Formats: sequence, structure tokens, C-alpha cells
Amino acid sequence: MADIASDRQKQRSAAWLATFCTLMVLLIAALVFLGIWQIQRLSWKEDLIARIDQRIHAQPVPAPPRAAWGQVSRAGDEYRQVTAEGTLRNDKETLIYASTALGPGYWVITPLTLPDGTSILINRGFVPTDKRDQTTRSEGQLATPVTITGLLRITEPRGTLIKSNDPANDRWYSRDVSAIAERRDVTDAAPYFIDADATPNPGGLPVGGLTQIAFPNNHLVYAITWFALAIMVAGLLGFIIRSEFRARRA
Repeated sequence: MADIASDRQKQRSAAWLATFCTLMVLLIAALVFLGIWQIQRLSWKEDLIARIDQRIHAQPVPAPPRAAWGQVSRAGDEYRQVTAEGTLRNDKETLIYASTALGPGYWVITPLTLPDGTSILINRGFVPTDKRDQTTRSEGQLATPVTITGLLRITEPRGTLIKSNDPANDRWYSRDVSAIAERRDVTDAAPYFIDADATPNPGGLPVGGLTQIAFPNNHLVYAITWFALAIMVAGLLGFIIRSEFRARRA
């Protein structure tokens, strides 16, 4: 009976060890996969940063016309230096809450009506909270035809992770092109907007050229972490297997 009980104990121990080893091998494979994925993400991020850096330092080109709106994309066009000429519709201005290096305040979004009748929303720049009223910065409300130079940006629908846009009450937290155009009755608006460059406006407001271009690139650190964890788990698995074999021999 003692031999039978001993055999059953050994079988249970072997089954437990096999199950444990299987799970640990799967865990190691998952950690290695995550490490490889982060290496791939690193390559993608470095390519993105190089591409964006090239765009923001390139010579400005005309903003995509209506015929090309369907081809505008984040991957192909965002942060491209563009120019557009037209008349600012200050009567259709929209304020978007912003927190910048200059403090809290608002982005001033103004439709620019082009000669062909289409419009592009222009982020003219930042104004502090006490300058949100147009009458406090009337010098900067340009009425004559202007040429805007800046970075092409892709629409930011709905709002932020923290707050949603409330068009009905005219509360905005992101630059949602279609929603703003609808709220301000701007017809034939481009599906993108332009962040105006730092060219000074009369009176100093709005302040342009504050586009944040920052792409965190921690993928190498993440990859090293996943690979290190995989090595640690593999070492633990090897230690347990060696200990088990030693116990059986003893």
C-alpha cells in the first residue's frame, strides 16, 4: 500500500510539474512576444519622428484644395507645412480650452474663407482667459485678406479623454472640425485645420506657433523590460526543474 501511495504521489508531482512548466513556457513566450512587439514599435516610432521632423522643417506648400480632401490623412499629411490665403471670419470664432506653456486659456479657431468659397478652420493661436472676449484684443481681429502659414492638423473628434465637447452649450475641449463647422454654420469646410505659425498678430494676440510636437519614445525601455522578465522567468523555471530532479534523485 505504501508503494501504491508513493507512486500516486509521484504521478501527482509529475503532473503538477508538467502543468507548471507548460504555463511558465507560455508566459516566457508571451514576454518574448511583447519584447519583439516593442522593438517593432520602436522602429515605427523612430520612422514617425524622422518623417514629422522632415515635414515641419520643409518649405510650405499650398493647403490641400477641395479636390484633394479625400486623400488627406494623418499618416500622409499631419504636421505638413502649408499656406492658405483668404479672409478670416471673426464673427464665427470658436474658443477651445487649452493648457499651454503660457498658462491656461483658449485656442482661437477662426474659419478662413478661400477665394473658391471653401473654408479652412485656422487655429490662430492662444489667448489667456482674460482675453477670451474679442473686444479685449480687437487689434488682432484681422478683417483684410491674409495669408496663413502653419502646420496641417487632423481633426480631433468628440473631445478629450477627460472632457467631451458640448456643442449645444458652446463648450469645446478639442478641435473637432466637423462639429465646429456645423455649430458655426461654416459650409464646405476642409476636413483638417491649420495651426498658425509664430508670425506675430497685431496687438500680440492670439499667440501662434505653440503646436506641441512631442512623441514619447520609451519602446526600447519597454522591450528591455519584457526581455528581462522573460529571462527571469526562464531562470526561475530552470531552478524549479533542477530542484525537482535533485529531490527525485535523493
